[in-house]
Amino acid sequence: MNDAPQYPLGENASAAIAAASGRRLSEITLEALASGELSSADLQIQAETLRAQARVAHQAGYAQLAENLMRAAELTAVPNEELLRMYETLRPGRASYDEMIAMAERLEGAYAAVQNARLVREAAQVYLTRGLARKA
Repeated sequence: MNDAPQYPLGENASAAIAAASGRRLSEITLEALASGELSSADLQIQAETLRAQARVAHQAGYAQLAENLMRAAELTAVPNEELLRMYETLRPGRASYDEMIAMAERLEGAYAAVQNARLVREAAQVYLTRGLARKA
């Protein structure tokens, strides 16, 4: 059974698309922006929209893109400030192996970001092997 919406989602599944705030896609207009009705949450994507895009990508044979979109969906639960800290931490030489493993555990435990946690664990091992992890 094909449960993937048809691409582009904005045309074929617009009723199901909402911003992180819950505002429907049809309500996000230039007029609403100009009048000051929109907040930053109105411009952030909802996890379910990313999952729908992942289903479309998978159906079209783009497995790696689908995986990336699923990881992005997980990250919608992580506050922006924390995402920025994680980004900085993942730069070579910024974190020890143990700090990266702790980050993975936080992603998995606090945000249910299982796929992202797996990716951080993999990165921690690669950093350790290649000498890119900060010495503890």
